[in-house]
Amino acid sequence: MRLERAATWDEIVGICENLASPLRCVDAEIEARMKAEVDHVLRAGDSVGGIFEVVAHSVPVGLGSHTQWDEKLDAKMARAVMSMQAVKAVEIGTGMANAGSYGSEVQDEIRYDAARRRFERSSNRAGGLEGGITNGQDIVVRGYLKPISTLRRPLLTADMNTKEPVKAAYERSDVCVVPAGGVAGEAMVALELAGAFLQKFGGDSLEETRRNFEGYERQLDSF
Repeated sequence: MRLERAATWDEIVGICENLASPLRCVDAEIEARMKAEVDHVLRAGDSVGGIFEVVAHSVPVGLGSHTQWDEKLDAKMARAVMSMQAVKAVEIGTGMANAGSYGSEVQDEIRYDAARRRFERSSNRAGGLEGGITNGQDIVVRGYLKPISTLRRPLLTADMNTKEPVKAAYERSDVCVVPAGGVAGEAMVALELAGAFLQKFGGDSLEETRRNFEGYERQLDSF
């Protein structure tokens, strides 16, 4: 089971501050069902995977690049999250659903907010990144974790010396690593965003970097 809607930023902030929440799901009923599934898997001697979502809010427009394949920020984020143990797929925005949809159902239509003096999108299916560059919307990255391999009820493997079939050794008690994966995923996304920020605004000190960024913000305001 999963939350079949986009969580609001206030919901995300609230659940991240709730240290009593075991799975950090903004919907209490769905979280209870998730926890029941993990408990069931524990009793069965098995393991279970899942999906974690990282959302970065108020990211400046224009981080990243479209000029080279290895400078695209979405590619860097996908590589960083994919490098985590047990992650077997990475999604940005609604990428999985987009692959099976028509173009008219996927594109985020552009409009101009005269009060904010900013171009905006009517939706965020792109997950805050277009052409490898941030567009000012929330960055939304998901990591898909496989169930860990070591089980309380071990599966078959082969002995390295005898080559004969044996039962795998039981070495750890983890059942679901999704909550821990979310913490690590948040760090990986933050590192890539920080790198893109410094690459764009540079500077040899925090004061210089701030000056460059504030000048860029004034440039956007006068566009």
